[in-house]
Amino acid sequence: GLVIAGITVVVAQLSWRGWVNGARALMRGEVLFSPLPSGPTASPELAPLANELRNRMRDLEDEFRRSQGVHSEWNAERLRALLNTHISGDQVIVVSNREPYIHERTADGVVVKRPASGLVTAVEPVMRACSGTWIAHGSGSADRDVVDANDRLQVPPGHDDYWLRRIWLTPEEEQGYYYGFANEGMWPLCHVAHVRPVFRESDWEAYKAVNQRFADAVVAEARSEDPLVLVQDYHFALLPAMVREKLPQATILTFWHIPWPNPESFGICPWRKEILEGMLGSTILGFHTRYHCKNFIETVDRYLEARIEHEHSTIAFREKETLVESYPISIEWPDEDAMRSWPSVQACRLRVTERLGLPADVCLAVGVDRFDYTKGILERLNAVERLLEKWPQWIGRFVFVQVAAPTRSALEEYRSFQERIERVTARINERFSRPGYQPVHLLAAHHEPDAVNELFRAADMCVVTSLHDGMNLVSKEFVAARDDLQGVLILSRFAGAARELAEALIVNPYHVEETADALHRAASMPPAEQRERMASLRSTVRESNVFRWAGRMLLDAGRWRLRARIEARVRRHQVE
Repeated sequence: GLVIAGITVVVAQLSWRGWVNGARALMRGEVLFSPLPSGPTASPELAPLANELRNRMRDLEDEFRRSQGVHSEWNAERLRALLNTHISGDQVIVVSNREPYIHERTADGVVVKRPASGLVTAVEPVMRACSGTWIAHGSGSADRDVVDANDRLQVPPGHDDYWLRRIWLTPEEEQGYYYGFANEGMWPLCHVAHVRPVFRESDWEAYKAVNQRFADAVVAEARSEDPLVLVQDYHFALLPAMVREKLPQATILTFWHIPWPNPESFGICPWRKEILEGMLGSTILGFHTRYHCKNFIETVDRYLEARIEHEHSTIAFREKETLVESYPISIEWPDEDAMRSWPSVQACRLRVTERLGLPADVCLAVGVDRFDYTKGILERLNAVERLLEKWPQWIGRFVFVQVAAPTRSALEEYRSFQERIERVTARINERFSRPGYQPVHLLAAHHEPDAVNELFRAADMCVVTSLHDGMNLVSKEFVAARDDLQGVLILSRFAGAARELAEALIVNPYHVEETADALHRAASMPPAEQRERMASLRSTVRESNVFRWAGRMLLDAGRWRLRARIEARVRRHQVE
């Protein structure tokens, strides 16, 4: 009996020491980031504890992420501080098709323009805060005249906050990669916009070649083996995997600025597998909404052999893990100095009414878009027509001003769409015009930000009727412009912004009657109700600004970089 008792004590002691040593290993992270060892030295009783600790660590990370950005305001200074603390010394490289500044030749010499682009509106303030290099297609007629021998220049003009590296494309490459595959194929495919996607083999070859050229530029610009690369939008679905092949330690954040369709719709693409594999070269893949994240994960599940962890929105493919997360994009909130420099609302209204010849008591609605079939401009015009039919008292007083910057005019779909809008505008004006009164003003030209801001401040309402939109920043820009707490936002339920801006009048743009009713309600809304709604909208947009959007992504990037470095150290210790 004593012998048996002694043996029992010894076994218990050894087991306890083994358990304690294993627990210490857990605390050091030696089995949190890699599987428990197998064989006679393994401690199977530690497996449940390891899994529990691993899951708890992820839960804590998720809680930390959710806590960021809601208790204090995000701004450029906070973003710079984040970069210094979480990504100190790491190089930031942005890749996009559209450049933030375009140099054009004119009769008066070379002028600098900022393109009408939601992407540029969102990303440019981030680059001013972080510095780094922005790689983009050089599309301006004078772009080559102002770069150095390495096709680079510092921007913004007069401030030189970061580098712009321009990539040159031949007309054939631009036609195949940009107008062809990206905008005749991927754009209608992802927007489910009732326009049939067109996929040509020659466009696909051009798309692959241009993606490779931009990827090579990223590698050339990288000063280390692990830069932070921010890939922007559907023009570069293949680039993440191409960069990953040359820079396996890089942290690649891909943000998809347009919607992601359901798996059945995406299955139309003949190269769906290659597109998905390219995107899964990303460390982090961002969309505007959880709905688009869900669609992407389900698409991967349908067409690729990958391990998906739905609880934490991660996809493991070819021994690399990708986090799929929602990051609602936004705008740079204007600071106090900028708002003080604006002309008063009364001054803006006077300028606009005089310039357009509008009546003094006008009820002014504005829309600001590119000439694109996804923006719901036709549906908007139909609603204006119905408003004037249903409530004839608005004839002579209600005016709708549509700013529509021409875009992609090389494509037949876009030319036909613009012609159709012009015909409908002419029809409405023919029906309802009176001496000194024209109900619809179509301004088919690019407007600089100051001109757009003047329109927003002059307007009684802003109308956003996108048929399908990733976010839509026009709605947020209108809110930011209204420091007088007046004005009404009418917003499509199919825009990502509708999930944040609940105090807008949310409409189904396909329902003409509903949108016309919203126009009437906005035109009749008491100032007190306008004030309450606009105050709430402004609070939302101010808190959820572009720096918070970037900060959340960069926080996640910093966390993943730290995890990768810990894993590498743990593996080195295990080998030793």
